[in-house]
Amino acid sequence: MKLKSPLVPALALSAALVGVGFFAAVPARAAPPQKLDRAVGLKLQAAQKDIQKGNFAAAETALDQASALPKQTPYSRHVATQLYVFAYEKTHDYVKLAPKLEELRSDAYATPAEQAQYTTALAQIYYQLKNYPKAIQFGTIAIQKGWADPQMPTLVGQAYYLSNNWRGTVQYEGGLIKSAISKGQKPTKQALQLVQSACQHLNDQNCLLNAIEQLVVYYPQPQYWQYLIYKTMQSVKSDSNLLQTYRLAFNVGVMQQPHEFTNYAELAIEANDPGEAEQVLNKALQANVYTDPHARAKAERILGDAKRKASKDLAGGLASTAAAAARQSSGQSDVNVGLAYFGYQQYDKAVTELTQGLSKGHLKNPAEANLLLGIAQLKSGNKAAALKAFGAVQGDPTLQRLASLWSLQAKSAA
Repeated sequence: MKLKSPLVPALALSAALVGVGFFAAVPARAAPPQKLDRAVGLKLQAAQKDIQKGNFAAAETALDQASALPKQTPYSRHVATQLYVFAYEKTHDYVKLAPKLEELRSDAYATPAEQAQYTTALAQIYYQLKNYPKAIQFGTIAIQKGWADPQMPTLVGQAYYLSNNWRGTVQYEGGLIKSAISKGQKPTKQALQLVQSACQHLNDQNCLLNAIEQLVVYYPQPQYWQYLIYKTMQSVKSDSNLLQTYRLAFNVGVMQQPHEFTNYAELAIEANDPGEAEQVLNKALQANVYTDPHARAKAERILGDAKRKASKDLAGGLASTAAAAARQSSGQSDVNVGLAYFGYQQYDKAVTELTQGLSKGHLKNPAEANLLLGIAQLKSGNKAAALKAFGAVQGDPTLQRLASLWSLQAKSAA
């Protein structure tokens, strides 16, 4: 972060003194009296002349001598501090500048405008000096007082992080994220990534999971989805749930391994969903996912099976099955038909059949049916209905987790 020059008042005072003489009346800037002892004043005048000549080392010596003299007044200390600040800023000696600027900020002669200016400058200076606690201190004051520019929250957040204050980073950046969301704004990527990294340093898995979930909503990238799906895979205990997990991985574009495409297709065929199997394998083969000839041959055989079964459905078999399902009191047959339509990417028909099946009840797995309904609604462009369906997924922890992830995908798509 480049340091901005914040010390205009010091420059202005210096110019005024040079122009009219050191003992000339200085325009009042605060209530305290502006009195100088003559001996102190002469030393300050010498320092002023050295500064005018650019001899800053001599000016510092004169200022040190002036500060050591008796009969100091609040105003003489104020003037000396201003001259110190001017000299240190000109020589870029920020180590010496910072404490003097703190003195100037808190003395009785600082106007409210100068206090604002000095406070923001101190945050920037201490950040450059890697004194992160001080940067946080003055940056926070500047923000709370309404003195900060839009970059100050970034500086404070980075200072928390760079000082290895992981909890402070999570708390501070989390507040910025929450505030942005509550205002209908998009949190910054940097804020979300700082929280993610801080959570990793803390080895706080819940914290990390929440951070990555927010990243996939606002800044979706494959590595974030890969992490979320990997964590979900750890809880999968059935083929039906594995199929649902593969479905999400395929949808968000993080399925990469040849065996994953093959397994996905086989599970879809076993679930009487040949259309989905065909879709998955076509994509894998077109992308040359299979580099091993045997693996490719197996995928092509499975694809052939899927196409044969799909051709029977599309030749009229599925329509008659849907009509028969509609006459049944149980909704399971409707759900099965809905799954088939889903595989053929006929999402409107899938929504109709799945909705009808859920309304009848008597299902083998209502949670799975609601999840599939939500996905079909999302695919057909009805995000609000999809989120409602995902919220209705109950009972199976893995399916509930998948519904939560699909909800994130819906929000990300929005």
